[in-house]
Amino acid sequence: MPFPKEFVWGAATASYQVEGGAFEDGRGASIWDTFSHTPGKTKNGDTGDVACDSYHRWAEDIEIMKAMHLQAYRFSIAWPRIFPTGTGEVNPAGFAWYDRFVDALLAAGIEPYVTLYHWDLPQTLQDRGGWLNADTAKAFAAYAAAVAAHFKGRVKYYYTLNEPQCSVGLGYSTGVHAPGFKLDDATVFIAWHNTIYAHCLAAEAIRKADPDAKIGMAPTGRICTPATDSPADIAAARAATFAVEDGEWAFTYTMALDPLCGRGWPNVAGGQVQRVMNAIPKEQLDALPLGRLDFLGMNIYNSIAVRAGADGKPEFCTRPVGHPRTAIGWPITPEAMVWGPRFLHERYGLPIFISENGLSCTDRVHLDGKVHDPERIDFTHRYLLALRQGIDAGADVRGYFHWSLLDNFEWSEGYNERFGLVYVDYPTGTRTPKDSADWYKQTIDSNGGNL
Repeated sequence: MPFPKEFVWGAATASYQVEGGAFEDGRGASIWDTFSHTPGKTKNGDTGDVACDSYHRWAEDIEIMKAMHLQAYRFSIAWPRIFPTGTGEVNPAGFAWYDRFVDALLAAGIEPYVTLYHWDLPQTLQDRGGWLNADTAKAFAAYAAAVAAHFKGRVKYYYTLNEPQCSVGLGYSTGVHAPGFKLDDATVFIAWHNTIYAHCLAAEAIRKADPDAKIGMAPTGRICTPATDSPADIAAARAATFAVEDGEWAFTYTMALDPLCGRGWPNVAGGQVQRVMNAIPKEQLDALPLGRLDFLGMNIYNSIAVRAGADGKPEFCTRPVGHPRTAIGWPITPEAMVWGPRFLHERYGLPIFISENGLSCTDRVHLDGKVHDPERIDFTHRYLLALRQGIDAGADVRGYFHWSLLDNFEWSEGYNERFGLVYVDYPTGTRTPKDSADWYKQTIDSNGGNL
C-alpha cells in the first residue's frame, strides 16, 4: 500500500557536518570547531573545517536532490554564520549564503525544513557558560527571531532543537561531544533546562516574526517495543519508553516533551535532579506554554524489546546472539518505526515527521565506478514497511527524512562512518549517488508503492 497522499519525502543534513567553509565570510567559531581541534576528541583528529564542502558545492548538491526527486530537505543553519559571537550584529554574508541556498531549493521544487540548533553553539557564548547560562536561551531566541523574520514567506517549518538529549547528555555528562564536559547530574539538568527554556523563548519569537510558521523539535530517546502483541507486553513497552529514572533521565522523550505538551516536568525519583528541578525559576516555568509544538520530529535508529514481568513491570529483553547491526554497531530494529510513532502520537497527539532515519555502511566506489549499498536499501525498505504499519495503526506521520543526504562528518567519529545516500570522496569532494539514491527516488515517485 502506498503512503498517505500528502506524505513528504526528504533527506537531512546538519551545518557543521556538511558545510565546511568554517572560517569564511565572517563565520564565528563554534564549540565544535574548538572541540574537534582539541587533540584526542575526534577519531583521527578529524574536523569539520571542510567537511563535504557544501558551502561551495551547494548548487551541485541541490541538483543531486532534484535528480532524486526529493520533495523536502531538512538542513540546519549555523548560528555562528548569522551571529558570529552569538549575539549583537547580524553577519550579512551569512544570510546571503542561506538566501542563495533557500531560493535555489524553492526553485527546484524542494521545500526547506530548517533546524535552528544542530549543536554548533557559538564559542563566545560557551565562554560565558554555554547552556549553563540562561542568557544563552535569550540569545537563541534573538537568533531564531532574526532567522524567521528574514525567511518569512520562504521557510514554513522550523525545528528549534535537534536532539537536546545528545547536545546536553553527550556534551555535559559523558563529554564525548562538544563542549566535552563531565558534570554531575544536578549541573547537567541546569544545562538541560536552559535548553528547553531556549526552545520556549525561540518558539514565541518565531511566531511573532512569522505567524504562519510551524514549529517543532527533533528529540530522540529510548524507544521500547513489545516482545509480543499481548496487551501486557504493549503496556510494559509503553511504560518503559516514557520512564524517567534517576541517572538515565536525559535520554528520554519525556523530559523534553512532557513540559512542552502540558504535562509538566516529570518526577525523577529522588536524587540530585529532583532537587534542582524544584528550584526552577518561576519565569522559566511560566515560559513553558510558549513552547507549544505544531509537530514533532522523531530521529529513529533503533529500539529495545520489552516484556511484562511477573509483577507486570517492564523487563528488557536480551538481543539474540548475532543480532544484525550497522557498521557503527547500532542494532537493526525496524519495529522501532511501528511502535515509536504510535506511542508518541498517543501521548502527545501531535503530527510527526521522521526527521532522521538511516544507517552507516562500509561503502566504497566499486570497479564499475558505482557505489553499491544493498545494506542501506534493505535497511530503509524494512524500516519504511514498519513505518507504514505504524501509520495504519493510527500514528499521524506526515513525512520521512532519510539521514543523510551526503556522507559527512559524524561528530566524534569523524569521517569514519558513511550514512549518506550520496558517496563523498573527501579529498576531492566528488559526489557519487549510491544505488540507494536511485532506489529512494523510485520510492518517492511511487509514494512508497514500490515497497
